[in-house]
Amino acid sequence: MFNNSFLSKIKNFFSNKEKKIVELSDIDHLEKILLSADIGTDLTVKILKNLEYKILGKKIKINDLNGLLKNEIINFFTEKKYSIEKKITNCNNPYVCTIVGVNGVGKTTTVGKLAFLLKKKGFNPIIGASDTFRECAIDQLEIWANRAKVPLVKQKINSDPASVAYDTIQSAKSKNKDVVIIDTAGRLHNRTNLMKELSKINRVMKKIIPEAPHETMLVLDATNGQNSFDQTKKFISFVHVSCMILTKLDGTAKGGFVINIMNKFKIPIQYVGIGEKIDDFKEFNEQKFINDFFSK
Repeated sequence: MFNNSFLSKIKNFFSNKEKKIVELSDIDHLEKILLSADIGTDLTVKILKNLEYKILGKKIKINDLNGLLKNEIINFFTEKKYSIEKKITNCNNPYVCTIVGVNGVGKTTTVGKLAFLLKKKGFNPIIGASDTFRECAIDQLEIWANRAKVPLVKQKINSDPASVAYDTIQSAKSKNKDVVIIDTAGRLHNRTNLMKELSKINRVMKKIIPEAPHETMLVLDATNGQNSFDQTKKFISFVHVSCMILTKLDGTAKGGFVINIMNKFKIPIQYVGIGEKIDDFKEFNEQKFINDFFSK
């Protein structure tokens, strides 16, 4: 999840020093380590100020600092945490999830994996191929839908994406499906016309289910680091992003940008992709995520 350089630095900082009393030089050293994790300057300063307040005038050992640092970071992940599965169960209409993100983050793959996970948990999902902009996107999504054994609603390339979303929800209602997953065009976050298309899709879906979409899931590539911060900022200016999905957490990303996003935007992470297989997808565990900061 994090690069080997960061992991080795944080491990070396806390190892063989359990009984050492924390000094200001230790805080300075820790600051450099956190910055190497792509957490960002502002958040790093915020974390360290909180730590300094807790250890000021006290003889805190390095081992205790380890626990204090973990608690500081985990606080950014507890806000707005909820269960999508529970929301699906309690929803009177098909629960509509729109998947958004820039090109190359693994968005279409994520749609298939999410559908497979939800089906494995006893739900009846249906997928809508509203990415009609990219060549071969529909074919790619159909492959993943077949792998998940989940029905797919599609039209021809360059069809109206909002029309596909509309047809998918209609089909879900007629076939008693409880989850609708809408794949949208992978768009650059600086392409205003494509971003506005998301708003149109939402308006059309509301004609059938006024609450739709119940979830707008932003897919972020964990290897993109701080670039994902800019992507998040742009997407939330056009649509209400309710949660995030992180892909490629099996890679060598620094990963600290996630903490920065949670601090700034308070958007919960619901799922993570950890590999290439269809079942390499699971619910996000913030405690495990933070523990990876301090372990191999």
